[in-house]
Amino acid sequence: MTSRSSSAVAEPAPAAADRRAPGPAARPRRRRGRVPGTVWVFLLLAGGVEAIWIFWPALSTFYFSLTSWDGLDAPRFIGLENFTSMARDDVFHTALRNNAVWLAGFAVGSVILGLAMAVALDRPRRGVGVYRALIYLPMVFSLLVTGLFWRVMYQPEGPVNAILAAIGLESWQRQWLADPDIVLLAVLVAAVWRQVGYVMVLYLAGLKATDPALADAARVDGCSAWQRFWHVTMPQLRGVNTVVAAITVIDALRTFDVVWSMTGGGPYNSSELLSTYMFRQAFTNQALGYSSAIAVVIFVLTLGFIVFFLRRSFAEQK
Repeated sequence: MTSRSSSAVAEPAPAAADRRAPGPAARPRRRRGRVPGTVWVFLLLAGGVEAIWIFWPALSTFYFSLTSWDGLDAPRFIGLENFTSMARDDVFHTALRNNAVWLAGFAVGSVILGLAMAVALDRPRRGVGVYRALIYLPMVFSLLVTGLFWRVMYQPEGPVNAILAAIGLESWQRQWLADPDIVLLAVLVAAVWRQVGYVMVLYLAGLKATDPALADAARVDGCSAWQRFWHVTMPQLRGVNTVVAAITVIDALRTFDVVWSMTGGGPYNSSELLSTYMFRQAFTNQALGYSSAIAVVIFVLTLGFIVFFLRRSFAEQK
């Protein structure tokens, strides 16, 4: 009796000891939320570089847009005079109108062609990888190289006019980069040619994530190929559509290299975009304050489109 009672009394002692001194298994739980110092060091280094090379210049642009500055003397604060000057600047109006045309043509052309290529090359078949690589190949080239390549293509004795002559369309031959009526369209073709492969890859990734059982069920129900694509496949690509639209808008508004290398904004400002006009004001006319104001306009336009797409994306997810 004595031994049993003593053992019964002594049993709770280990439990009390466990409560007072947590074992090794419980200790890591307290340390799990701590971030090592090395991680903070790398984060601070990356954040410092980002702040110096990205955020500070961006914030400085807003200040310089309110000044008159030639890049050499001290900036002189003039308030909103640069923005009021834009209202009277015919070249700025032309660049803004060209940007609207460029945005519409670049977005519609690259998205429709990229989606069509993705649908055509989605199913595995012989040589499909080669076709995908060839379509994506222009994306590997820089925009400057793309512009120089198409500048050669559009020469009066270049391949474009030679092909038109070979198929009996001599009346369509043009001085493509010297005609103010069609130069913007000619440069737009070069930009879309490069962008199609990138959009195709994005849509191929989205098509791989769709549910094929839904398309099979629609086929059994007698839906045509177009009905299956529009009512079954496209609703599953909403997320990809948002990403493609955002990327296309950003690329369209910041387009510079291909236009500058092909036409420099000419002839007679007929292919001038906001980006090329901003560059010309800054580095040709030495009007860095006015060019900063144009950069602010580009930023506001881009931000407006991005906010619109994000709001639509979040609304669709709800």
